[in-house]
Amino acid sequence: MAPAALAFGSICLSQPALADTPLSLLPRNLSPWGMFVAADIVVKAVMIGLIFASLVTWTVWLTKTIELMTASRLVQRRLNMLEQGGSLADALRTSGDGRDAVAQLIRSAAQEVALSGGVVDDGLKERITLRLERAEAASARQIASGTGILATIGATAPFVGLFGTVWGIMNSFIGISEAHTTNLAVVAPGIAEALLTTAVGLFAAIPAVVIYNHLARVTGGYRARLTDASAQLLLLISRRHLGDIPPSSLSRSD
Repeated sequence: MAPAALAFGSICLSQPALADTPLSLLPRNLSPWGMFVAADIVVKAVMIGLIFASLVTWTVWLTKTIELMTASRLVQRRLNMLEQGGSLADALRTSGDGRDAVAQLIRSAAQEVALSGGVVDDGLKERITLRLERAEAASARQIASGTGILATIGATAPFVGLFGTVWGIMNSFIGISEAHTTNLAVVAPGIAEALLTTAVGLFAAIPAVVIYNHLARVTGGYRARLTDASAQLLLLISRRHLGDIPPSSLSRSD
């Protein structure tokens, strides 16, 4: 009976300590929304900024995915057309007034051929190569535009979230000092709110890094197809398959 009595006595002695804890210090609503509502204004601003960055990430992913799929499909169709042979003039007529990258490559080559009077020599090939390289670089910059922000979000979001965490923990320690207690009910809500900003930062950063790497790989494949199209154009010219380049190609050149 003695051990049971001692256990009962210890429970009774611990009850006043719990009873003395004010109800205002008991744990609050620690759901993500509840922690956001109860957070400091700076912590709220950090979380809102990170959520906005996450929305930007997914918007860039959607728009660039659609753009890359459309552009890659069109480049492959133009590349298949060039691989079938024919002349440069035929390729120019087939591309028409298209604004895609391969159409611009074809018009650049046709413009240089027209300016050179149709004389195929080593100088012509070098000049066409320079034009094609410039056109490839311009198309690559255009297709990659907008993806740099993903790298920025991926690199900075964790640190922004860490800033919110540090700020929230500072406020928690200030609250502990003002309440003159180290009760878990005082410490836990503030620490949880602070750590939520780190979680939101990682939520914004991880998809941004993954999407950026994915788009970089797809963009690399797109550039490889442009390089193949340039090689096919140079092959047509080296075979002297020029055809009758219309003078109007000069006015349509980009």
